[in-house]
Amino acid sequence: MTPWALQQAIHSRFAGYADLTALLASDPRFSQPAIYDHVPQNAAFPYVVIGETTAAPFDTDTSTGGDYTATIHCWSQYRGRKEVKEIQAELYNALHRHDLVVSGNHTVTCEWEYAETVLDPDGLTRQGISRFRVVLEQI
Repeated sequence: MTPWALQQAIHSRFAGYADLTALLASDPRFSQPAIYDHVPQNAAFPYVVIGETTAAPFDTDTSTGGDYTATIHCWSQYRGRKEVKEIQAELYNALHRHDLVVSGNHTVTCEWEYAETVLDPDGLTRQGISRFRVVLEQI
């Protein structure tokens, strides 16, 4: 069980979630919605970055697993908070209480923990930060 496998599962969920992808820019280099691990130079706004994770054991006497948090960032240059908040709502809709498909694992829970929006120091770009807790059990 690895955080990378979880990140891949989150990416697949986002990329296949039409209500979210409709809000994001398209990356013409890859013919995909703008969902990144590393943002390419001159990326079009808005976009989503699957960011930091934490991992802790979720083991019992009879099974092994992991308790993860995944931080998802969205970025927008829309004047106001509307676009960021709409994207965050779709991140929630895509993940909250959804059974992620992580190879060799069963999703015990996927829960939204919090969301916030901040204005970047450039005064133009807004960042939305959302965090989800995901508990996986190896099968």
